[in-house]
Amino acid sequence: MEFLDPLTDFLLSQVGTWGLVGIFVLMAIESSFVPFPSEVVMIPAGFLASQGELNLFAVILAGTAGSVVGAYVNYFLALRLGRPAMLRIGKRFLVSERMMGRTEAYFAKHGDMTTFVGRLIPAVRQLISIPAGLARMPLGRFTFFTGAGAGLWVTVLALLGYFLGERAASSDAVLRDTMLGVLGVVVILVGLYVAGKRYFGRTMKEHEVAEPVEAE
Repeated sequence: MEFLDPLTDFLLSQVGTWGLVGIFVLMAIESSFVPFPSEVVMIPAGFLASQGELNLFAVILAGTAGSVVGAYVNYFLALRLGRPAMLRIGKRFLVSERMMGRTEAYFAKHGDMTTFVGRLIPAVRQLISIPAGLARMPLGRFTFFTGAGAGLWVTVLALLGYFLGERAASSDAVLRDTMLGVLGVVVILVGLYVAGKRYFGRTMKEHEVAEPVEAE
């Protein structure tokens, strides 16, 4: 979208100036309703870390923390205001009712794990906190899955900037291949999660059946 170009240029110039606080604030904004790509924050931050201007671990921590705080904004707004109000707010930030509905359906189908996977999907990343809030997902679980997903994505982007520098930010092919790689890892992790959940659930049921019932 052309209207994002000035914003992107501004962010690229300010990451180095604002440092870790700027990374935290910008990722918190990105994680809420404001539609700008996290790549324009985390890749330059990773590049600055490779130049010794920032600490790579601190960059990842600041980016992840900012993402979680931004996700909290949407989560608590949805929790307190409800769906009609969130739809009105979303429309002011170019979020259509259809887009919101798709995100809600995705959450309803896949449950808590959606908050992890959703952090890695463009256009869903900013919205996935809303159905979690509407569904009153426990805050601890929301924080865990959101932090895990955001942390993975932030780490990938920061490492791209660290090892590939500005080329990573300017190459659509690099970003596309990175996204495909991350999604591949996510598919594997989700598969392991589902398989483990089913295995332990089945084991618990078999244990309950095998356990003799004491006569009263």
